Amino acid sequence: MSITLISALIALVVYLLALLWLGAQSLGGQTGSADSYFLADRRLRAGVLFFTLIATNFSAFFFLGFAGAGYRIGIAYYPMMALGTGLAALSFGSLGCRVRSLSAKHGLITPSELIGHLLPAEGLRLLVLSVMVLFTLPYLALQPLGAGYLLESLTGGAVPFGVGAALLTVVIVIYVVGGGMRAVARTDVLQGVLMFLLMLMAFVAVANGVGGIEKANLTLLQQLPDLFSGAGLGGFFTPRVMASYLLLWPLCLPMFPQMLMRFFAAGDDRSLKQSMVLYPVVAGVLFICPVLIGMWGHLAFPDLVGRASDQVMPLMLGRYSPEWLTGIVMVGALAAFMSTLDSQLLALSSMLTRDLYKRYWRPQASLAEQVRVGRLAVIALAVAGLVIALRPPEAILSLATHAFSGLAVLFPMLVGAVYGLRWTVAGAMVSVLGGEAVLLGLALGGIPESFQMGYLPLIPALVVACIVLGVDQLVAYWRRA
Repeated sequence: MSITLISALIALVVYLLALLWLGAQSLGGQTGSADSYFLADRRLRAGVLFFTLIATNFSAFFFLGFAGAGYRIGIAYYPMMALGTGLAALSFGSLGCRVRSLSAKHGLITPSELIGHLLPAEGLRLLVLSVMVLFTLPYLALQPLGAGYLLESLTGGAVPFGVGAALLTVVIVIYVVGGGMRAVARTDVLQGVLMFLLMLMAFVAVANGVGGIEKANLTLLQQLPDLFSGAGLGGFFTPRVMASYLLLWPLCLPMFPQMLMRFFAAGDDRSLKQSMVLYPVVAGVLFICPVLIGMWGHLAFPDLVGRASDQVMPLMLGRYSPEWLTGIVMVGALAAFMSTLDSQLLALSSMLTRDLYKRYWRPQASLAEQVRVGRLAVIALAVAGLVIALRPPEAILSLATHAFSGLAVLFPMLVGAVYGLRWTVAGAMVSVLGGEAVLLGLALGGIPESFQMGYLPLIPALVVACIVLGVDQLVAYWRRA
């Protein structure tokens, strides 16, 4: 048995036991109410709130995808992601405080309840619920899928894919069912710290292995100067693609239900604002690490093609870091998977419980009954995600790749409503449906690619959504006049 495997198994066991212990510690603070289970009594303060926001958002793409993009594109990927994340923090700060205030004042727990309060209409509530579930559930299924493959690779096949995916899912279900948002937030602190420290350790180890940052970059500059260009290898970042990415993150990230519910759970505006200040600073420091590791991958593995480049992080660790460190760092990637999955499970379970079960099936359901149903929903969603992960249909994978754009279409309608714009129900619904129809048409080929005019598909979808809302306001103004 190799040192890498031994260190990985020890780190994995310690990590999973720590998650279960933190989950057990969260049992005592619950009051039995829906607020307590789904939102931790709306008392998350700055430190915990920051970690739960960042751990929820940083999936394993931070470990594996960023390095792969650094390999395929170059240093240009870093400012796009760092600046986009900074803009997302501004979006969180401005939107989050208003959402927190509204949700606390009116006892709102889910995004659908928020939009139902702002624009009372059953059809619109159900539309928002459907869009969020449609694009979040496939993304949820990708987490056990990726975690299972990573664990299988990490242990050299000693833990098969299916067993690994099931094991990690069971651990998450235990602490989410038991402790709700309080357990998720506490485990997010551990997982966030692990992600940060292990990424920094990986960076230092690989940087030393390639002879230092300056030497590696100078060598690459001579061999592949386009890695350091503003457009990246192959001219990936055209000005229009850059603009698309800079709009994508601040518009899509707040629309994930698990992110919106962090705003609901914040203890006060000050905690939210402090978290938003830390968010881009930490992201700006950390994002450069996997991107540079990916770029340096050309020095050791010059022939990686396409998605094979997403394996450049474990390949570089295997080549340049001590054997014991490779396994431990990959546990950090598992933490990224799990911190995203637990938040998605809790968010979707709250929506199924409050927006479907309580609203349409059992309006008289007590707070304790809602918590019981929420726990059952966590289990059901986890099983569904695991089943999908074991045999993922092509349609599910396609939906997951469009999740960010699909959710971003909600942004103009929802944010306008939060800031006091009174869309008509018809205008709000047509805005969302029109934007989603554009995304669907572009994905299926029904709308020619030229319609994008060089932008990502999100941009024409947003243009259509905003035009509909603009016309809606003009018509309403003319009617009032």
